[in-house]
Amino acid sequence: MASKDELVFLPLGGVGEIGMNLALYGFGPEATRQWIMVDCGVTFPGPDLPGVDLVLPDVRFLADKKKNLKGIFITHAHEDHYGALNDIWPGLNVPVYASPFTAGMLEAKRNYEGTRAEIPITIFKAGDRINVGPFEVEAVGVNHSIPEPMSLVIRTPLGNVIHTGDWKIDHNPSLGPLTDEDRFRAIGDEGVLAVMCDSTNAMRDGISPSEEEVSRGLQKVIEAAEGRVAVTTFSSNVGRIRSIALAAEAAGREVLLLGSSLKRVVSVARDIGIMDDIKPFIAEDEFGYIPRDKVVVILTGSQGEPRAALAKLSRDEMRNVALAAGDTVVFSSRTIPGNEKPILEIMNGLIEQGVNIVTDTQALVHVSGHPRRNELLKMYEWTRPEILVPVHGEAAHLTSQRDLALGAGIKTVPRVRNGNMLRLAPGPAEIIADVPFGRIYKDGKLIGDFEEMGIGDRRKLSYVGHVSVNVLLDSRHDFLADPDIVLFGLPDVDDEGESMEDTLYDAVLGAVESIPRARRKDLDMLRESVRRAVRSAANNGWGKKPIVTVFVTRL
Repeated sequence: MASKDELVFLPLGGVGEIGMNLALYGFGPEATRQWIMVDCGVTFPGPDLPGVDLVLPDVRFLADKKKNLKGIFITHAHEDHYGALNDIWPGLNVPVYASPFTAGMLEAKRNYEGTRAEIPITIFKAGDRINVGPFEVEAVGVNHSIPEPMSLVIRTPLGNVIHTGDWKIDHNPSLGPLTDEDRFRAIGDEGVLAVMCDSTNAMRDGISPSEEEVSRGLQKVIEAAEGRVAVTTFSSNVGRIRSIALAAEAAGREVLLLGSSLKRVVSVARDIGIMDDIKPFIAEDEFGYIPRDKVVVILTGSQGEPRAALAKLSRDEMRNVALAAGDTVVFSSRTIPGNEKPILEIMNGLIEQGVNIVTDTQALVHVSGHPRRNELLKMYEWTRPEILVPVHGEAAHLTSQRDLALGAGIKTVPRVRNGNMLRLAPGPAEIIADVPFGRIYKDGKLIGDFEEMGIGDRRKLSYVGHVSVNVLLDSRHDFLADPDIVLFGLPDVDDEGESMEDTLYDAVLGAVESIPRARRKDLDMLRESVRRAVRSAANNGWGKKPIVTVFVTRL
């Protein structure tokens, strides 16, 4: 170990926000530091990003360090942990380590999206250890709401770090593994410099209910329902899908899957053998022939996605499947902040059809896959770290875990956010640099930053519309013909009841005619004068200034 070696932690996503998790660990002197990446996730756009399909982490920090990036480790196959890999990996081209289920999901995702890059995966699962550059990385099994999640123990000459990933303590899950308490205790005995710990539920007291209790809650709802039952959940939650299917079978009902992402997940789960005890699901065209009290539908759309199966059912837009008065829809999921309005719209559409709605406020039909405060205290007890870094959460979650850890006797709990490079060793933990970080956007087949993708202009268009003006001048710089004007997204009439098109047409005439003929030779000046006149006229009659494009041609 050289005297200038340092061990650093650098989050580029997921610290100060929910989603888009991406963390870097570096070892060595600054000039030749070697790196590994843990997770490479996405977040999803809101209405403030019109047209954007996915939001990806900005990894420009790695542009001149690719030769020193030794590997990427994926803790599990949730979109906020692995969803950006297909798009970001081609620019990095380094080994990727993931579980069999995660590898299967990456391949299914690549085939579905038509991604050209085929990512070579080295299978890595609980109990495995891999040496990558100066790091030895060990996978430790934990429980979460997806198959084969893992925490990582990252061993270096300057100390051991635990990256928990997403985890919880559940002694009776519908799908393993159990969180490996014995292994964490043994690693604690070995000595732990730092734990980077999931903060998602750090504001909630107690211990999360078991998935076994959720299974019983779902079974009660299904058995009590008189008509059809539709259950919406996160498509990646294979354990929940199993719980629903087993509850349906116990109630004497057949099961139908709706939603392409759900079917992809179940297909991968069957390939690795974790759905072998579940009866085959029925086909969509069989739905209409099964008595209403003999069917359960598991479907996508728990977050109000407008094109998902549940949204289509709420609008009665599906060809072979429909709900009717007396049927029941169960939301076996939590509402991700920001999705409240579209979810409520779907619920209202279903209620208008006479459908009964069941959420986790009425019955135990969902439980989170993240640790509450007593579970976090258990992790501290098992691992006994010198440093605790809250990650995976917004500011409120991170601060809540910081207070919990300090109260539990952990002396060093640094405040870290995306872009902060934290030196863990040698010496006291401290921020030693701030690096570029941010978001890039996937829009159709293209990826770029906010300006490159034209998102600002697109957002402005959604508020103020667009006016296109075409002016033709003759050789003497007089109008050769009447100007053409096309309005898109503007009101039909202004505040005095006059046609908006006529108002703006008059503004174009006035702008051109107010300029002496000799000065009209400056077409750029003329174009700008027309643009300003149209925006001003629209503002006077409407109170808003549209985007205006002006074409001026002299023949």
